[in-house]
Amino acid sequence: MQINQRNIGIQYPPYVIAELSANHNGSLETALKIIEEAKRCGADAIKLQTYSADTITLNSQNEEFMIRGGLWDGQSLYELYQKAQMPWEWHKPLFDHARALDITIFSSPFDRTAVDLLEDLNAPAYKIASFEAVDLPLIKYVAATGKPMIISTGMADKEEIGEAIQAAYDGGCKELVVLHCVSGYPAPAEDYNLLTMVDMAKSFNVPVGLSDHTLDNTTAITAVALGACIIEKHFTLDRSGGGPDDSFSLEPKELKHLCQSAKTAWQALGQVDYGRKSSEQGNAKFRRSLYFVKDLKTGDVIDESCIRSVRPGYGIPPKFYDEILGKKVTVDVSVNMPVKLEFIS
Repeated sequence: MQINQRNIGIQYPPYVIAELSANHNGSLETALKIIEEAKRCGADAIKLQTYSADTITLNSQNEEFMIRGGLWDGQSLYELYQKAQMPWEWHKPLFDHARALDITIFSSPFDRTAVDLLEDLNAPAYKIASFEAVDLPLIKYVAATGKPMIISTGMADKEEIGEAIQAAYDGGCKELVVLHCVSGYPAPAEDYNLLTMVDMAKSFNVPVGLSDHTLDNTTAITAVALGACIIEKHFTLDRSGGGPDDSFSLEPKELKHLCQSAKTAWQALGQVDYGRKSSEQGNAKFRRSLYFVKDLKTGDVIDESCIRSVRPGYGIPPKFYDEILGKKVTVDVSVNMPVKLEFIS
């Protein structure tokens, strides 16, 4: 996958997405500041969510529309999304601001009208949110744009993930990454079962990443070591800001740490290489080798009292120890001299 000329895959540094979500808390100024901070922290992209309360749910107080328990207990879906929605008139100034700062910006559309708005803004990619992974018509509509697509898989079983991937391909998607996700807010690390992400890559032959709702960076960095090429985390200026998503979002210092540590984890993976590394060259001379520990005259027989395996490494390797016992020296040798094969009969 490539988004705005940035290559994405396991052979490239992980692509870090800062999810702005509802953390604007009703302030365009806050949303603009979040974009600035994401850029400063080293994120590759900032992501929005494009919906209104009317496009994502119905204005109903019926029980099935009410939230019971968790962060948003007691609110109706409509009330929650009214507070959380990103006003559509904000999208252009946010896109313009991100582009001026040279940070990629795109969004998760939640219906066709959102896709149309984002196409007018020339969004470079699209993200399908976990809750919409079962909306196959929406996935096909997004795929028809021809833009790179990211699909999050929270709550989806293996069959549903396969259906979402197939819908993307059927709709014309050519560049796809699938994110392992747990749709808990926050989600405990033990729920993530990151080996599922590894199996997802094998089962569906797609690049994979992680949409991480845990409260620190450990799970995300571990995912990089297991092959995640995208990491997405919710991002806020202040976790105590009181917004719908603030409490499980990263603050700037944590996002900066994630960007640095994810890249370090990727660099550490490297490739299969048993050769001596450049950082080891200077220390190779301190490996163990065989040394004489007493003076010997030409023709003397070497026994266990004559040699030892010690540091440094200027003598022959210790693997020759048993082989040279019982052999004779061909020259006079002194204590603390390295053992050389040319000294042995």
